[in-house]
Amino acid sequence: MNITQEKINDLGSVITINIQPADYKAKVEKAIKDQSKKARIPGFRPGMVPAAHIKKMYGKSILLDEINNLLSDSLNNYISDNKLEVLGQPLPKVDQDRDYKWDFEDTFEFSYEVGLAPDFKADFSSKDKFTKYKISADEETIKSRMESLQRAYGKMTNPEKSAEGDSIYGELVQLAEDGFVLEGGISHTTSVRIELVEDAKIKKSLIGLKKDDVVSFDIQKAYKNNATLIHNLLNISEEEAAEVKGNFQLTVKNVNRLEAAELNEEFFNKVFPDGSVTSADTFKEYVVKEIESQMQMNADRKLSNDIYEYAVDKIKFDLPSDFLKRWLKATNEKLTDEELEKDYAGFEKNLKWTLIENKVVQSNNIEIKPEEVIALAKERIAAQFAMYSPTPLSDVQLNEYTQNFISDRERATQMYNEVRSNRVFEFLKNTVETKEKAIDYKSFLELK
Repeated sequence: MNITQEKINDLGSVITINIQPADYKAKVEKAIKDQSKKARIPGFRPGMVPAAHIKKMYGKSILLDEINNLLSDSLNNYISDNKLEVLGQPLPKVDQDRDYKWDFEDTFEFSYEVGLAPDFKADFSSKDKFTKYKISADEETIKSRMESLQRAYGKMTNPEKSAEGDSIYGELVQLAEDGFVLEGGISHTTSVRIELVEDAKIKKSLIGLKKDDVVSFDIQKAYKNNATLIHNLLNISEEEAAEVKGNFQLTVKNVNRLEAAELNEEFFNKVFPDGSVTSADTFKEYVVKEIESQMQMNADRKLSNDIYEYAVDKIKFDLPSDFLKRWLKATNEKLTDEELEKDYAGFEKNLKWTLIENKVVQSNNIEIKPEEVIALAKERIAAQFAMYSPTPLSDVQLNEYTQNFISDRERATQMYNEVRSNRVFEFLKNTVETKEKAIDYKSFLELK
């Protein structure tokens, strides 16, 4: 076998693989013999089908499979042995002049075009300057979060009339264009949460309703064409929810209101069974700490994003764009030319960052350890459960959930990539110069 590489330019090459009969005959003969032992063909006993018969019936398809396997292995090994940093995947070049007989004596030659990563430096230092924001929690945000927790542990009541924040339990029925109930239309008994209605006029029409009241509204207008909300409300598929039109009639059966719990001993014991919070003051301290911890995460994400934008703009290098566009089209059959042109700039930007990230990892010997991946998975799972209860999972439960989570290969890879990205940003944040700036939450939200 002979493999050669012809450079097109610094960002592309053509790899040609020449395969002689000696390279594949033994593999094909073995595959034929293996097949003869497994084949079930009328007129022959199981395992006793002559190899010559298998060759006559299936020889060409077996040869094709073995050539494909040989090509794949040879190409991957060549790329690995020669330390080629390939972008995307090799694309086979079609040669219309070649017509193989597939008679077990052919000499085959296949060529593949590959896109190559550019050579560049990713140098960062204290000359690269960034702002690190320290966000303070404002009283409005603190109050809102405290009230949210109080409602979450409050009690359900049934007021006579609906008010903003209530849920209306009733029957939703689809109407025809003439305003009468549509025969064979959608009908579902459900809870309409007033706060989720986005149209101000429709939301106002739902306030002040009492049992047996009837009101009609445009379902798409009410939820600003949000198919997910409509799907949940009407118990139909999201595809149907996106297409459903017209008015729906709501007949009120009941009004439900979640009354906020009082800040008393019962509330504190229920929410904080460990006794860490026992008064309104310590409850507020807990909420402020929770909010500012979340805000610090937002500030860290902002700094990471600023570094990302700065890096892809500062570090200049070219990519094999023509090749990458062909590769994207070849691997995404439904991708139109219009979609490709529209989305390519974003794809190229993310690819540039991936290459910069790779360079930072390689140049600074950043090593990702398995325990880091497990620790991040635990953090994600614990945070998800914390959304529903301030009581943390036990170590045994958390370990069990984590093992189940990372046993999925795709999830494990996702966690690894996230750890890797975090380590790169951590390295860069410690390398560049950051200046801390105090800012209130509302002003921070207005930053680009």
